[in-house]
Amino acid sequence: MINSILNRLSEVAERFQEIEILLGQPDVTKDQSKYISLSKEYSDLSPIVSLYREVLSVEQTIEETIAMVKDQDSDIRKLAESELEELRKKLSNLEEDLKKLLLPEDPDDSKNVFLEIRAGTGGDEAALFSRDLFRMYQRLAERNKWKIEIVSLKEAGHGGFKELVTRIEGNEVYRQLKFEAGVHRVQRVPATESQGRIHTSACSVAVLPEMDGLLDIEIDKNDIRVDTFRASGAGGQHVNKTDSAIRITHLPTNTVVECQDERSQHKNKARAMSLLQARLLNVEKEKQQSEQAENRRDLVGSGDRSERIRTYNFPQGRITDHRINLTLYKLDDFLEGNIDVVIDPLVNEYQADLLASINE
Repeated sequence: MINSILNRLSEVAERFQEIEILLGQPDVTKDQSKYISLSKEYSDLSPIVSLYREVLSVEQTIEETIAMVKDQDSDIRKLAESELEELRKKLSNLEEDLKKLLLPEDPDDSKNVFLEIRAGTGGDEAALFSRDLFRMYQRLAERNKWKIEIVSLKEAGHGGFKELVTRIEGNEVYRQLKFEAGVHRVQRVPATESQGRIHTSACSVAVLPEMDGLLDIEIDKNDIRVDTFRASGAGGQHVNKTDSAIRITHLPTNTVVECQDERSQHKNKARAMSLLQARLLNVEKEKQQSEQAENRRDLVGSGDRSERIRTYNFPQGRITDHRINLTLYKLDDFLEGNIDVVIDPLVNEYQADLLASINE
């Protein structure tokens, strides 16, 4: 491993020992807040230190085995050479595992998300495909026992969705869905196509982590305009009865969000403000990622919503993820929410990029 990583590991090991001593001191055990904080840090560092110590142990064994390779006894030399090969393989695997533990965690991974689907090129066919994508994410949510709710919906002809905003709540939702952001392209024969020609349509998907309260970004009340209107479509069961749906416009950026899910105007406003905050923070995050990407690719693909990330080919039953050049012939199963076959390789690719940056 390179010196920068070794130095970092040495610092982590020293900090681990320091915490170990602190946790045994009476003044720390009496301070519950400090004790809990140190205990969490100790728990987080424990697997890294444990693996680091194993690496050091294997390195020591390798040095001893190298000395045995020079032994005058041929049998001992052969045995040592065989062991040396296995030890070096073990060391290499341990070092890779250790590097992964050192990867910076995405602080948003554990958060709930706002998932937005918008029909793009393709008219009614794109709107129908946006409905199919929503159904796919519904199935995924069911499998993972996530709660999914519609925040706002604009319907199109033939039962399609022109625009749909949902909120998904559950365990590590953002971690599993963040790579879904981008343009999803569909190739199929529309039901209205009489000559059997394949049409190409597209939908864009945005995945925004929900912030914890309104602490992460301040929104000046003078910068927003709040309008009320009557709910319609899914979620608006009390249609034409009350003006409970909320539309908030952020004037400096002309960002518009809506919420019509709740019967309470107050709850709709709170949810809309949370969505607005998520969008504004996402803009800032994309700026930072764009700057970082000038030196290296820090996400799988650029993360740009204009980038085509995946193609769903119905005639061939094929899904292709263009970021990792992965093609699978499991379209029906995929649309039932079994998308881990693509998510897992994407996460592995992302980790590989981060490891490459550490090595650099």
